[in-house]
Amino acid sequence: MSAPPRASTGLRVALFATCFNDTMWPETLKATVRLLERLGCEVEFPMEQTCCGQMHTNTGYGKDALPLVRRFADVFEEYDAVVAPSGSCVGSVREQHGTIAEKAGDGRLADRVRHTAPKVHELSEFLVDVLGVTDVGAYFPHRVTYHPTCHSLRMLHVGDRPLQLLRAIRGIELVELPRAEECCGFGGTFAMKNADVSIAMGADKVTSVVETRAEVLVAGDISCLAHLGGMLDRQRTGVRWMHLAEILATTEEDQQ
Repeated sequence: MSAPPRASTGLRVALFATCFNDTMWPETLKATVRLLERLGCEVEFPMEQTCCGQMHTNTGYGKDALPLVRRFADVFEEYDAVVAPSGSCVGSVREQHGTIAEKAGDGRLADRVRHTAPKVHELSEFLVDVLGVTDVGAYFPHRVTYHPTCHSLRMLHVGDRPLQLLRAIRGIELVELPRAEECCGFGGTFAMKNADVSIAMGADKVTSVVETRAEVLVAGDISCLAHLGGMLDRQRTGVRWMHLAEILATTEEDQQ
């Protein structure tokens, strides 16, 4: 049986949806909310939220991201915690927003970013570091391999937090992904500007996934999963791909 719902954490938690999830993969967000609520969080979805500005900043348009940085602070600064199922976007908030504000000479905004950014968490960080849980009551009786995405690995340094959560799932068979730390080749606009290189990198990663004989590929960023998932599907490998939140939100009752 799955673990019973926990008592309220008392935290005022906001869901930072991110553009890619909100537009293309809402099931990831629904799973995140189900999971957090099961663990005692009262989750709010601020309707005023927009893009974090990562796409602008990463392509050299940092000045154009300034209004988005200001909007992010307006929307989220009063919450106790902000959670997003995306290492990429959380990395942008924590590592880029302060630089954008400082380069614009907006000291007041820079102060607001310093207050807000530390409260913004990638999902696995929030579960392990803030809530202090690894066993979230999940049940997933499948052979699974985990791909650590670049931003979560190299910018946020989430380490083995996702693996701690996966190892605690009842019924799971977790297998190590060969050459796990290699980039999948997505990299946002990199995949469009350098398509041939991106595809070659993705093909190497898909080969590693297939080597594991996993039924499911899991990661913490849907952007990388979409890149790899498309290749897995087109090659008819039979490997499903799921966001970490979806697996963690699955209980024994869901499997019946």
